[in-house]
Amino acid sequence: MSLDLDERQRAMLGEMGVRLFQPPLATRASPVVAPVQAAVAMAPAARPVPVAVPASLRERPAAVAAMDWPALREAVAGCQACRLCNSRSNAVFGVGDEQADWLIVGDAPDEYEDGLGEPFVGQAGKLLDNMLRALQLDRHNKVFIANALKCRPPDNRNPEPEEVAQCEPFLRRQVELLQPKIVLAMGRFAVQSLLQTNEPIGKLRGRQHSYQGVPVVVTYHPEHLLRNPSTKAAAWADLCMAAALMRQG
Repeated sequence: MSLDLDERQRAMLGEMGVRLFQPPLATRASPVVAPVQAAVAMAPAARPVPVAVPASLRERPAAVAAMDWPALREAVAGCQACRLCNSRSNAVFGVGDEQADWLIVGDAPDEYEDGLGEPFVGQAGKLLDNMLRALQLDRHNKVFIANALKCRPPDNRNPEPEEVAQCEPFLRRQVELLQPKIVLAMGRFAVQSLLQTNEPIGKLRGRQHSYQGVPVVVTYHPEHLLRNPSTKAAAWADLCMAAALMRQG
């Protein structure tokens, strides 16, 4: 696939740190992002590697599956299913369009998100917003943003498997209510929650996955991109792949 980028979109990609290289005119045969299309059409589905979480820890009240948006928000705000409730400032439910085509799932709230009660804020949030604008999207229009975990682990430590498991029914219900056309899994714990696999992101990128029948594209979390700018071009290719899957419908 290729994207027709205007000057505004090119400027936004520049803000992301992604440099667009064009081959010499005499040898130019196809757009730079053409390999992404091949990945969409030809890549096999990932083989899941189950995360070792006891079944008992994955049990949540059956009522979650019947909740509407207001009830689900209230349940997340008052959740005490794991010890993270003792240290959080705010549960981070998610933000965006409840009729969204795109669902973006991150890992866990950081200190800023915990304080504001909104996902993807601070420098990581600014980078995500630039990435979305490059695709003519924004977090309040046809996009919903959530985290796999709704509460911040103390000192931004990695979440425990049982903590991820206790939040999974909330994320599952968000997907059911949204019925998005594409899910972008950004980060290790988002991938673990959605795909039930411990495979590294580097091995899962470039392939179409599925969650409840919805196409899933795996990419790096914006925090990772800020620490490792060389991976921004790979993340842009992942967004292009997601946009191609959206168009295929």
